[in-house]
Amino acid sequence: MIPLELYILLASIMFTIGLYGLVTQKNGVKLMMCIELLLNSANINLVAFSAYLPNVNGQVFALFSIAIAAAEAAVGLALIVAIYRRCHTTDLSKIDRLKG
Repeated sequence: MIPLELYILLASIMFTIGLYGLVTQKNGVKLMMCIELLLNSANINLVAFSAYLPNVNGQVFALFSIAIAAAEAAVGLALIVAIYRRCHTTDLSKIDRLKG
């Protein structure tokens, strides 16, 4: 059985990479990928702690989190496509006209 510390280490590395990308990236698609990394690191923690404790609450919360992440990705990608059609770029720092 894999020790709990390795799961926590993996989740913390994924969270750090996602947070660094969220702070430094300007491309909308890359920002969405970094948000997904953040959510997946939380899911790893939920499932790992649920596996080491005698209940399944963490796994249920992880399933809800995955469903919310899928909805967030769909809405976020739709917004990115709409911004690209209007401004012809996905670089969010170059967009200065979000008025209708």
